[in-house]
Amino acid sequence: MHNQQSNTFYTVVWLILIALTLLTFSIGDAGMAGQAVMLGLLLIAIVKGQMVANYFMGLRQAAFWWRALVLFYFIIVGGMIAVAYLMSLD
Repeated sequence: MHNQQSNTFYTVVWLILIALTLLTFSIGDAGMAGQAVMLGLLLIAIVKGQMVANYFMGLRQAAFWWRALVLFYFIIVGGMIAVAYLMSLD
């Protein structure tokens, strides 16, 4: 029974990832632009990356420091992308 619950949980996580991917695709396909849109898309990418790391790479069961390191990486890289984008607007 536990395995069935686990499979259902991971299926739901996968469906959320698909929904977020379709959302980002729809935003791009609609031609939406601007700082708020870019920051929203970047936030979605960070959330998706963390979900993949936690649930499909097994970091959910890893030590806190490993999860924190991966989250820190996503935030640093996402922050650098945001800064580069915002600097290009000047």
